[in-house]
Amino acid sequence: MSNRLISEILNEPDAYFLLQEANAILNREKERRMKFYNDITEQEKVEFINGEIIVHSPVKKRHNTASLLLAQLLNIYSCKYNLGFVGIEKIMITLTRNDYEPDICFFRSDKASGFTEDQTLFPAPDLVVEIISDSTEARDRGVKFRDYQAHKIEEYWIIDPDNQTLEQYHLKGDAYNLILKSAQGFVQSFVVNDFRIPISAIFDETENLKAIQNL
Repeated sequence: MSNRLISEILNEPDAYFLLQEANAILNREKERRMKFYNDITEQEKVEFINGEIIVHSPVKKRHNTASLLLAQLLNIYSCKYNLGFVGIEKIMITLTRNDYEPDICFFRSDKASGFTEDQTLFPAPDLVVEIISDSTEARDRGVKFRDYQAHKIEEYWIIDPDNQTLEQYHLKGDAYNLILKSAQGFVQSFVVNDFRIPISAIFDETENLKAIQNL
């Protein structure tokens, strides 16, 4: 897609001026991004996406349940085997152009070992989990999907709490491959070594407790 867009621009006789204009827009966007960093507070969940500040509305209980149950499993397992750092909700990852606060993210220990206790901005993680809602699904499946893919975040899970399904994507080359889309069975991570859980444990507290005992 990027090569096609570049080719289209280069086919225009005023390509140089188009690129100049794009660069000026990106420079103004960078200034807004710096102001965004200064203005954000811990009380808000906000993201900076393609020059716009996106303020998230409060989540539904089923969204919070899925986020909490999966984060519990992932964090307990990661701590048990000293695999890395699990971030939830307010961890801001800074990519080339945009800043996101994924629902859950995981950094392998080789990357997480350099983090400090006062750190507020983080690099691209190794695994990202987004729990979709009516207000976020288009971004989670659109700009975020493309951005995570472009920045070679190895694994991406999209969780639908309404239908209790999980989609697992794994990066192969430059593109995400859909590995699994299901409400049943097990999911095994490519990034978190030997982390394998029943999908139902993300949505059901009783199944979650059973899964914790089996970690």
